Amino acid sequence: MRTLFLLLTMTLAACHSPKKPGEPAGRQVVTMRVATYNTSLFSDDAGGVIRQLEGDDAHARKIAAVLQKVRPDLVLLNEFDYDDAHRAADLFQQRYLDVAQPGGGDPLHYAYRYLAPVNTGVPSGLDLDRNGSVGSTGRERGNDAWGYGLHPGQYGMLVLSRFPIDEAQVRTFQLLRWSAVPGASNPVDPTTHEPFYTDAVWKQLRLSSKSHWDVPVRIQDRVVYFLVSHPTPPVFDGPENRNGLRNADEIRLWREYLGASDVPWLCDDQGRCGGLAADARFVIAGDLNNDPADGDGHHEAIIELLEHPRVMRMATPRSEGGEEVALAYAAKGLQRHGAPAHVTGDFGRRNGALRLDYVLPSTGFALTGSGVFWPKKDHPDAAIADGSDHHLVWVDLAL
Repeated sequence: MRTLFLLLTMTLAACHSPKKPGEPAGRQVVTMRVATYNTSLFSDDAGGVIRQLEGDDAHARKIAAVLQKVRPDLVLLNEFDYDDAHRAADLFQQRYLDVAQPGGGDPLHYAYRYLAPVNTGVPSGLDLDRNGSVGSTGRERGNDAWGYGLHPGQYGMLVLSRFPIDEAQVRTFQLLRWSAVPGASNPVDPTTHEPFYTDAVWKQLRLSSKSHWDVPVRIQDRVVYFLVSHPTPPVFDGPENRNGLRNADEIRLWREYLGASDVPWLCDDQGRCGGLAADARFVIAGDLNNDPADGDGHHEAIIELLEHPRVMRMATPRSEGGEEVALAYAAKGLQRHGAPAHVTGDFGRRNGALRLDYVLPSTGFALTGSGVFWPKKDHPDAAIADGSDHHLVWVDLAL
């Protein structure tokens, strides 16, 4: 009933909100629900997700059911394998979202979407993990890709929108060099006190483990910039902490992007340089793989983004199911410093429940609601909420 009430409220606000003083004639207040969801729709085999979606995939049906239940107007899907023909995206829309799913809601159609290549699984031709070979075999071959992955496009990203996307103005930062970021440091091996990467490798290494996208979304006569990414987990490395440092700088890229429009080193894949205009409205979204207080990673990276002066101060999205799981871990001795209700995923006995997924609107919006779709175990919605180890995070905004 609460979800239905919110949806009704959004519809009425979009249709009937009065014009504010000083606004152009005909402008209406528009409300929208913006979300991020790590879907775990990936495969270790190229084309594996396509084959899954061509069948009757229970995992994809649960992901679609959650989206139908929450009904975001604009959403980033992390860990959705990319293919050049966009076949997986087509199948997910046509065979899953466009069909009412058990436990979900009415069919949910997105008229607009954006997807593009990512760094995961793309061979670098370099010995990035310093094991003495390039490419290796088995799962280790992913270590020498620009971003860890077993085939190009694994763990990709997909933006779905009910509003038009200005594709001609999309900016991608797949190729930006890590060393171009001011203050970036080549990880140091604490045993040898030498840089982990050789100069030749460090000068070529890309910052983004997947990509960073600035996706302009047109809403009536306004533009909202959807800033999306999926930084590397700050684990699966050695004492040099190369993934932890990369995660921190992947998050820092958005802080730099918001800092000033004239940033000569911050050049996108199309050759356009500079950050986001000072008066632009934006929403940062993604699985940022960094909890402000718990788990691995440089917590100051996410805290500084949360506290950026252009990012809205808002109540943290929460859920009863996340709180239930976090408290269960605490009862077993795995304590959290952060609030249990703020977690967005369950990452097993070693890591417990963490807050890794974020939807961060800019100042200038009005916040009308937020949440994490993570029902308690005894709630009927729990049957569709276990499609991923992450849970969908949403915010309702008025502009």
